[in-house]
Amino acid sequence: FVGIMVLVFYLTFNVIGAWLQGILQLGIDKISVLTDQALTAAHVNHAIHSLVIEGIFTGVGSVLSFLPIIVTLFFFLSLMEDSGYIARVAFVMDKVLRKIGLSGRSIVPMLIGFGCTVPAVMATRTLTSERDRKMTILLTPFMSCSAKVPIYAFFSAAFFPHYAALVMIGMYFIGIIVGIIMAFIFKKTLFKGEPVPFVMELPAYHMPTVGNVLRSMWERGSSFIKKAGTIILLSTIVLWFLMNFGWSDGSFGMLEAEQLDSSILAKIGSVIAPVFTPLGWGDWKMAVAAVTGLIAKENVVGTFGILFGFAEVAEDGAEIWGALAGSMTAVAAYSFLVFNLLCAPCFAAMGAIKREMNNAKWFWFAVGYQTLLAYVVSLCVYQIGTWITTGTFGIA
Repeated sequence: FVGIMVLVFYLTFNVIGAWLQGILQLGIDKISVLTDQALTAAHVNHAIHSLVIEGIFTGVGSVLSFLPIIVTLFFFLSLMEDSGYIARVAFVMDKVLRKIGLSGRSIVPMLIGFGCTVPAVMATRTLTSERDRKMTILLTPFMSCSAKVPIYAFFSAAFFPHYAALVMIGMYFIGIIVGIIMAFIFKKTLFKGEPVPFVMELPAYHMPTVGNVLRSMWERGSSFIKKAGTIILLSTIVLWFLMNFGWSDGSFGMLEAEQLDSSILAKIGSVIAPVFTPLGWGDWKMAVAAVTGLIAKENVVGTFGILFGFAEVAEDGAEIWGALAGSMTAVAAYSFLVFNLLCAPCFAAMGAIKREMNNAKWFWFAVGYQTLLAYVVSLCVYQIGTWITTGTFGIA
């Protein structure tokens, strides 16, 4: 199973998905240039011109460029699911999961969690034991959902272009390892006792059907597009406004590009930035990106696109590296990835957790402990990583 998943990630992020992503990036860039020229020729108001090009195209375009990677990943997962292989993974994992306090049935929501946390949390309804259900809900968000893939790909291209696949695989395994550790802790504290017996009918192995695979790809891919066209679009518009308007020379209005530090967004970011300074990314732009990720994880990439002014990811990472080099080191970038991997999921997933838990205390516990854990682990990653690479702890 591990070998198959490594092969899937390699083909997705280094071969097929990367090639398709390059083609889509060229298309987005071409449309953006043509739109820019048309708006200029039509003498459209400067604010509207800026909103369309720097806000919508840059923000949403930077997110949509990762659609081929996500669709490619779902293609391989659909093949495994439709062939009957995933059911066998659940059966094989039962003995392993029982050692950490879960039954083999819990693997199904967790595997779904690699696609999206919302249906994964809802899938825990199939668990008959209240103990197993709550414990699975608390652990499922650690399974890296597809919405986090653009963040991994973005930072891998910028800081680790030659080890992108390893960084990607590492993120998935860190989430799994943290989930296992927390399961052990929960088993000894909040959820003492044994999981219910595991009974599951294994479907016969068969060749995946084209219809089922394409349907699964379409459902998951269209969900990503819908989110880009609604939540992410709205978020990028709000971010564009907060970034382009502020107080200059005692008056409120639209700012010039060099006045970004006087914007409303900069003021908000400067307040929360010190919280993240021990993690290596105390710049207000990084802090804002991390917070917008709570609305939708895809927002992180869109936020970077708007704040640093690029709509696509350069193949060798040079463009992003030049924009981000002054904001963080490679160790801090990895710390940022770990934080986004482990922190509380997006608003939609939080809503699903609240509905399934049906208890405000459990909901706030879930959100709180995940965010605190993400902070502590990221702190350790940055401080220890900085000490290894420089010989001093990164306190600044």
